[in-house]
Amino acid sequence: MSHALPETAPGFDQPIAVLKHCHERIRKQLSTMEKLLPHLAAKGADEEARQAAAAVIKYFDKAAHLHHDDEEQNLFPMLLSTAQGQDASLLASLGPEIVDEHRQMDAMWQGLHEQLRAIADGSAAVLREPEVARFAAMYRAHMENEEKNIAPMALRLFSPAQMDELGAAMQQRRGIATGNSVADLRKDYGQATLSEDEVADDPFVQFTSWFEQALKAEVNEPNAMSVATVDADGKPTSRIVLIKQFDPRGFTWYTNYDSQKGRQLQGNPHAALLFFWPELERQIRIEGKVERTADEESDKYFHSRPLNSRLAAVASAQSEPIASRSALEQNYDAVAQQFGDAPPRPAHWGGFRLVPERIEFWQGRRSRFHDRIVYTLQADGSWTRLRLQP
Repeated sequence: MSHALPETAPGFDQPIAVLKHCHERIRKQLSTMEKLLPHLAAKGADEEARQAAAAVIKYFDKAAHLHHDDEEQNLFPMLLSTAQGQDASLLASLGPEIVDEHRQMDAMWQGLHEQLRAIADGSAAVLREPEVARFAAMYRAHMENEEKNIAPMALRLFSPAQMDELGAAMQQRRGIATGNSVADLRKDYGQATLSEDEVADDPFVQFTSWFEQALKAEVNEPNAMSVATVDADGKPTSRIVLIKQFDPRGFTWYTNYDSQKGRQLQGNPHAALLFFWPELERQIRIEGKVERTADEESDKYFHSRPLNSRLAAVASAQSEPIASRSALEQNYDAVAQQFGDAPPRPAHWGGFRLVPERIEFWQGRRSRFHDRIVYTLQADGSWTRLRLQP
């Protein structure tokens, strides 16, 4: 079975889009809680229910509070200092109401947290429907109010410098941008373990299991992976790309064949992939030989992409120098005018598939005493599996 991959999240250079993305994640968690109600009634606190409850707890215990702080400590004060006239009047009435709703929802969450915690540890299977309904209804109305009134106001009033200020504050709140010494940055792991008895015999089955858990845990861009290649002199280069498909044939991404990585793979088809999911304290290292996908596969994926992405693939000679952003945009406009809404897939654009020969699953453990299980492909097509020291 092949697996489709999720779209990317906005960056902090678009702070209002990040706030909206947070709303979408909240909506997903609310939907998960609502789906838990009939699931618990039918199946009790089974593994699926426990994982769902844990994911909801993880989000509302931390990410939701960060989102509220973004609004209360940065977004609203910046709007109050900028808004005038009707905007200022609207803020004066909405601001206290929104902050009060934050407090009410926090109080509701405390009761739901206890119920979900018992479900997550398997000690109970009770989630009270009226409490879920009240919490979900208030949150949805609250977010609709912000999206109707607050977000459009910020997009209309904030200057680029204010957007940068807001994005930087949101990053710092999440520990993404700090002034700490690199040597002092340290985190001890301890969420999970990985033993030889737990992993699947087939590394693709194991990868699928971990990837699905990353999706349920709402890991930030679980489909992002580092691709490392080497040039003719043996010098390595790496970059982040998005995997678009994985199945027993290998791991597939799409790019310009004339790009730096495309040219390097033409000269040396061996490459290494790396997935890192810090939220789960996991990484997966994959090494093997890269091949091009069939034209039919590349055509199918190319024509599934948004129109703007297809036009950009035609317009950009990836990795080649260009005089300015303006020149790049002129290329795009020319391609859009030439092809309209039906650009063909360029012959130099398509898929690469890494056929793995070695796959290592890494689970962080306390005191840097990590778990490492590696699979190695044998000449007969089977896989051996063994533990490596951390």
